Amino acid sequence: MHTDDLSTRFPSRASTWKLRTRTLTFDCTPQLMAIINVTPDSFSDGGSYFDPMLAVEQALRCAEEGAAILDIGGESTRPYADKVDKSEELRRVIPVIERLREATSVPISIDTSKAVVAREAIAAGAEIINDVTGLSGDPQMLETAIRTQAGICAMHMQGTPQTMQDDPQYDNVVEDIFAYLAERRDALIAAGIEPERICLDPGVGFGKTHQHNLELMAQCGRYHELGQPLLVGHSRKGFVGKLLDNAEAPRTYGTIGGTLALARQGVQIIRVHEVRANKEALRLFVACGGVDGKAGEIL
Repeated sequence: MHTDDLSTRFPSRASTWKLRTRTLTFDCTPQLMAIINVTPDSFSDGGSYFDPMLAVEQALRCAEEGAAILDIGGESTRPYADKVDKSEELRRVIPVIERLREATSVPISIDTSKAVVAREAIAAGAEIINDVTGLSGDPQMLETAIRTQAGICAMHMQGTPQTMQDDPQYDNVVEDIFAYLAERRDALIAAGIEPERICLDPGVGFGKTHQHNLELMAQCGRYHELGQPLLVGHSRKGFVGKLLDNAEAPRTYGTIGGTLALARQGVQIIRVHEVRANKEALRLFVACGGVDGKAGEIL
């Protein structure tokens, strides 16, 4: 794979992410994080994998299709979602993580803002804490991240899932979020988290209008200057349906378009529902010179 063009355009682009027991290495092709919602109410596939066995089957299918990370979540973070008690969240996710740890070597991420859920998930085999509050929603989360030595993903969100879409406002959405992520990165490092373990997520869809989301998607490359791996989750979100002028569309093809735009900007990790479709699109995009203008080879 050709990485020279990305290195030239984004000289601060991170090439690795240190997880709890291993390190991910990035070339010019984004790695895919598979979304596994063990919930009845997630915005796109709520209920589809609420049964733990169905969630495990879907996760293993995603692993076979080429997912680099399996992101397991037991609480919906869609706009206006109901909060879930920690005991219920644990009941949903721990059996899934335990079974996956036995069945696959693909790294597992726990999508939670609760420290107790993160601790139990890591004890069950998770490698990553993916926290939509940027590790600020639970006062014990920082200590948990430090003690477990997990890889962490800190996301930007304006407000909470219950308030974030009421009236999101920014002076400049790209620069305001850059400032937040820089501050959050520095705070995490000062607290004792190794820089190599930190991944950053601008939070597409979390306290942003449709126009804000498009601006973030178009300028994600700006965030490479922060020196950390970038993770973006745009899959099936409302702005995709809005742009396509079809709120009821499945949004698969629109999601793939966004994935290719992110790949062109060197985003290291893209969080998606449909691994195979995005994986195959990325393979052709890179091979046909979509990242650096250089043709690949038929292997």
